[in-house]
Amino acid sequence: MSTTSASPRPQVTLPGQVHTADGPLDMSGMYVMHHAFRRDLDAFVAAVARTPVADGPTWRALSARWERFRVMLHEHHTIEDTTLWPPLLRHVASVDGARATLEAMQAEHTTIDPALARCGELFAAMAARPDDATRERLAAQLATVRDDLTRHLAHEETDALPLLQAHLPEAEWAASERAAQKSFGLRDVAFLVPWAATGLTPEARDRAFATAGPTFRLAYRLTRRRHARREALAFRHA
Repeated sequence: MSTTSASPRPQVTLPGQVHTADGPLDMSGMYVMHHAFRRDLDAFVAAVARTPVADGPTWRALSARWERFRVMLHEHHTIEDTTLWPPLLRHVASVDGARATLEAMQAEHTTIDPALARCGELFAAMAARPDDATRERLAAQLATVRDDLTRHLAHEETDALPLLQAHLPEAEWAASERAAQKSFGLRDVAFLVPWAATGLTPEARDRAFATAGPTFRLAYRLTRRRHARREALAFRHA
């Protein structure tokens, strides 16, 4: 039985999104983060393939940028594993297949995070002493990460997010959203806001900012140009 009672909210649908879960929870922030992860991995794959081995400044910029990506994804997974899946599990204990789905979410996180760290080591190696062999290993590892994360996001959007919409009370969803915002410091927010907004239509960006609050809108105005300059350096060949 559903534990939610409010009317369904309009949901955003972004490039790469495989399913939109209808229901009373505004999942704009969730879908925006998924869009940013997919967008970044495509950009990293292209950058690693096209950046000249001898271009040290760009490899250093890519290495630093990968660490930012890794932190964003790790924090996203941590919030889900601590504030979303455990409370949801209490509400869906009698729903066929729900426990297996939520346990799979956490299991998939545990395989993705170490792979992110391995990519980080290879990016750091390219930043310190680039060579063709290291780039080939990085390209292969990065392709694996992209494939694994793509499958995970599709699984989450198709199976886990509909469970959230059907069974998680709005108050518990709001608590998770607050926890997510509090998990980032000011330096993180200065990156997170323009990063998440990159590539969004104005309508989707407005939806995301409406959910996050006025602080995020102000942060976007203050940080977007600096962020764009740094992106242009890291992904100049992509």
